[in-house]
Amino acid sequence: MARRSDQPATDNAARERILDAAEELFAGTGFDATPTAKIAAAAGTPKGLLFYYFPKKINILTTLFAERMPVAPLCDVDRVARHGDVVGSLRRLARGLDLGRHESVLLRTVLMREVDTHPEVRGHLRRLTDGLVELTESVLDAAAASPPDARRRRDAARTFVAVMLFDANNRRFDGRQPDLAAAARVVAAGLTGG
Repeated sequence: MARRSDQPATDNAARERILDAAEELFAGTGFDATPTAKIAAAAGTPKGLLFYYFPKKINILTTLFAERMPVAPLCDVDRVARHGDVVGSLRRLARGLDLGRHESVLLRTVLMREVDTHPEVRGHLRRLTDGLVELTESVLDAAAASPPDARRRRDAARTFVAVMLFDANNRRFDGRQPDLAAAARVVAAGLTGG
């Protein structure tokens, strides 16, 4: 159903309340165990309005990830990469992305909980990871003193992305954080074979 242009702006507020409520409920009880009626009640909206915005319950979940955990890179290569400074460039990349803080803890909890049970979530995580690897490869290309071997660059990028995602995931639990600076040094050494 197309949205009419004469609908009041408060409808967007209701839509956001639905997403907020769903995010919290999905994180607490899981997607499958959360009925749409409970989401509507928590959002203070009629169930019909929930279905107006989200015809199927899975649309709520996919919208949460699309809008609140976008797959598009959140960092500009030119702002973080410095030619000849791979370690510093990777550290600036990690700070610029700040994966542990950009997205809500609740949404990361939903992502990790539902990745094994819903292909839409698995697809989103794959696209997010692929985008991060491509971004990291671009940073490595721009920062390396000489063009890196493509296979080493891909392995280095995947390794650093894995460490950044581990760091972000551990923040959900206030767990021990990896040393991103040390990881950047290891990745830089591996990039050149040193």
